[in-house]
Amino acid sequence: MRRLETRLDGPILVEPVLHGDPRGFFFESYRREVYAELGIPQEFVQDNHSRSRHGIVRGMHFQVGRGMAKLVRCGYGAVLDVVVDLRRGSPTFGEWEAFELNDENCRQLLCPVGFAHGFAVTSESADVLYKCDAYYDGSIERGIKYDDPDVGIEWPEVELIPSVRDASAPLLSEVADELPFTHEG
Repeated sequence: MRRLETRLDGPILVEPVLHGDPRGFFFESYRREVYAELGIPQEFVQDNHSRSRHGIVRGMHFQVGRGMAKLVRCGYGAVLDVVVDLRRGSPTFGEWEAFELNDENCRQLLCPVGFAHGFAVTSESADVLYKCDAYYDGSIERGIKYDDPDVGIEWPEVELIPSVRDASAPLLSEVADELPFTHEG
């Protein structure tokens, strides 16, 4: 495993060692002590799995309260995975970074507490799997509009299909003063 560079401070991109031959491949998708050495010390308590078709956009989601860190990977297909910095006082507040996650590179992305997370499916369909360091609680789930012009995420040039909830999420500027996350640095 190796940690790859990210532009934003906080998210961590991990590239596994793939052991492959003409029959397929094998890799360790999680080993706690190795991930801790790479800067991912979270204790994950819940695994989630979503399947989506081409063009589906999910996000930009986060949880308030103590927040929720997610270790995300694409087990089948391909997605453009995006994080947005929501930490008040951060020099990159409101900025985004995107990563290609797919079933060939098997990369994983840690979306830490204080960041919104979302993705768009660029293959015919995709399975996204993620480990969470807190249990899901719908009462503290929040989101910002995936196409907020002030954030300016450059989504893939496909017809994006959001849920009704994601399409009607507030702009970052409408919730910025209520965000519980602060930059510690």
